Amino acid sequence: MTLWFNSAPAQRSIVSVLVPAVLLLALCCVCSLLFGAGEIGPRLAIQALLGNGSDDAHFVIYELRLPRTLVGLVAGLCLGVAGALMQAVARNPLAEPGLLGVSAGSAFAVAVALSLGMSIATLPVELAQIGALIGCFCVIGVAQMQGQRNDPIRLVLAGAALTSLLTAMTSILLLYNEKAADEIRFWVTGSVAGRHLDQLVTLLPSLLIALCCVLYVARPLASLALGERVAIGLGYKPSRIRLIVVFAVALLVGAATAIAGPVIFVGLVVPFAARALVGADIRRTLWLCLPLGPVMIISADVFSRLIAQPAEMPLGVLTAIVGAPVLLAIVRSQRLPTL
Repeated sequence: MTLWFNSAPAQRSIVSVLVPAVLLLALCCVCSLLFGAGEIGPRLAIQALLGNGSDDAHFVIYELRLPRTLVGLVAGLCLGVAGALMQAVARNPLAEPGLLGVSAGSAFAVAVALSLGMSIATLPVELAQIGALIGCFCVIGVAQMQGQRNDPIRLVLAGAALTSLLTAMTSILLLYNEKAADEIRFWVTGSVAGRHLDQLVTLLPSLLIALCCVLYVARPLASLALGERVAIGLGYKPSRIRLIVVFAVALLVGAATAIAGPVIFVGLVVPFAARALVGADIRRTLWLCLPLGPVMIISADVFSRLIAQPAEMPLGVLTAIVGAPVLLAIVRSQRLPTL
């Protein structure tokens, strides 16, 4: 088996990388509270955070910016970890929820719910997770096909076909429901604006279950990276590991899609950066994905507010601008391996 990176990053202490990443995340969260597209700038925001300032400033900080910061934190964490899990189980550096149809499956389930009269605010997160689960099984099914596992490009092409099909079906549903189309138009490109803290509370059970699954499969996945025979020799069952990973990815992607829309490329860029810093060991990668995922989402959200004032650019546009060059760099690599 060929590793994507050499062994040098693996010798670096995880703490020496994790601490700066957490500090960077804290800085991004502060910037998210201080900067926005409205009239409340850093000076007024700081006054509001210190207990002073106008009622408008308090409303903007605590009712608008704080919830979207927390939503960005949760969505980034979910997508970063889900991307790392997908790439590990498919042994493919291009396996990413947004590229392989998992996010599109979740978005299609949301579109079905909206066409039946539900709203984003009252949407049961389980529906998005069911759609993500179907997308996961499609991805794993393609990965198990003869010749696909060792060909990352063909796997992405198959995922692109699945994404196009689900996107077309979503568009057809919304074409016949103008109310649902108006509600989903901004959400479908990715957004953390307008969310409420009680929506995050509904995600907690799913996130706890997903966390337990990740803790359970981290060590078996590290063994599976050495080959199925090695994993079996150590007492693990590869088929069971894959099923648990699929379930965890569905929970994570479904939760992120339900609150932030189908944001793409986060699950590609974050594990790529994590492996570049700490090596290919999935256990170290997962630790670093925890802060790096929210860093990407929150920083992209801050830029989306500032570069199109007084309007806001969709979040998914910024993540695509960052992620597309990374995807091209991976594809153009002369030694594109399996993980």
